Amino acid sequence: MLQRPWRALLFLAGCLFTAIGVVGIILPGLPGTVFLILAAWCFARSSPRFEWWLIHHPRFGPPVRKWRERGAIEPRIKAIAIGSMALSWAIVWMTAPPVAIAVSGLCLALSALYVGTRPNA
Repeated sequence: MLQRPWRALLFLAGCLFTAIGVVGIILPGLPGTVFLILAAWCFARSSPRFEWWLIHHPRFGPPVRKWRERGAIEPRIKAIAIGSMALSWAIVWMTAPPVAIAVSGLCLALSALYVGTRPNA
């Protein structure tokens, strides 16, 4: 287990990621699964009780378990995540200087490639 300040910080990050993940599941266009996976990672290092709750939750748990077991993402979630990345890059392309466009485009393209190549859940 980590020292107390790190555990507290990871616990707070897990709570924040859980809140964002829940909102993402409710709102279209925000990939909530990614944030729930991050929350589970944080809770695994800070609060076994909250990790257990998240993994065994009937609505939030299945995608996190699929990720942990097989690194799998549901095709619908992949499409939302990649679509969100494309939309984000389009916004950057219209508003940012060329260097930011290039750097963000490269980062988002690599992220989309990673998400797209994960197994289907």
